[in-house]
Amino acid sequence: RFVFGLSAYTPFGSGISYEDDWKGQFLLREMSLQTIFYQATVAFQITDKLGIGAGFVFGTGDFELRRGVPIQDGSGSYGEGVLKGGGSGMGLNIGLFYDIADNISIGASYRSGVRVDLSDGNARFDVPPALNENFPETGFTSQINLPSVTNIGISIQATEKLLVAFDVNYVAWSSYDTLSFDFEENTEQLEDINSPRKYKNVVILRTGLEYKLSDNLDIRGGAYYDFSPVQDGYLTPETPDTDKLGFSMGATYKINDFSIDASLMYIHGSERSDRNFETEFAGRWTSSALIGGIAFSYKF
Repeated sequence: RFVFGLSAYTPFGSGISYEDDWKGQFLLREMSLQTIFYQATVAFQITDKLGIGAGFVFGTGDFELRRGVPIQDGSGSYGEGVLKGGGSGMGLNIGLFYDIADNISIGASYRSGVRVDLSDGNARFDVPPALNENFPETGFTSQINLPSVTNIGISIQATEKLLVAFDVNYVAWSSYDTLSFDFEENTEQLEDINSPRKYKNVVILRTGLEYKLSDNLDIRGGAYYDFSPVQDGYLTPETPDTDKLGFSMGATYKINDFSIDASLMYIHGSERSDRNFETEFAGRWTSSALIGGIAFSYKF
């Protein structure tokens, strides 16, 4: 009735790059955000139908941003600024699982938000030597407020081999209110950055199927719809987010107490046009992604 588990996973992350000479280069040339969560979980089966669990999360994040500087050298090339940083934060998870009937189960979980503090960032600039004093290499601090996620789901064992599931995820993206960089050294040309983002909370709707081909092999398929948290007037080149439709497939192969999981997901973002209130930059975006995953587990 008592289970202890360890895991490492990447719940949030993004990466985007543009040609260095595109029209929005002074807003962004390239950006990447990578997060890894390490989680320890304890679960207890209270009755044959009811189980609870709780986990502690230690999260790490690495961030890099490149953007053009509107200053030209003798050859006509524009300068560039590069910001890099890393940090960590902590969070908690709790969950509940209950068998309503022999073939129907419900589950609910809450994953707290995690604030990743970037305390040792580095900013460097490639500008003509005569302007180095205006763009000094300097440190900076920042923070990334990753959202809390509340999940509610139901699964139905339609047949002996077929399982059907439905999920609703509520993602509290309003935690991402402002993109801020506090530079250790400021000049007239290098001021702190406080750019509004004003994300809104959204839901994600999911459904999936699992079919047991054999005692060792399960296969799965699913789909979801993800509403964009970016409000009109706040779309930026770094996160040109749109409503997204995703399709996934996967499988689990078991050998005694050892199992291997593999997955593949295709995501299509709808086309969206917007003009940013702060920068007056306007554009039209669409997106797609293909994501693969693999996991290994061993049950003691």
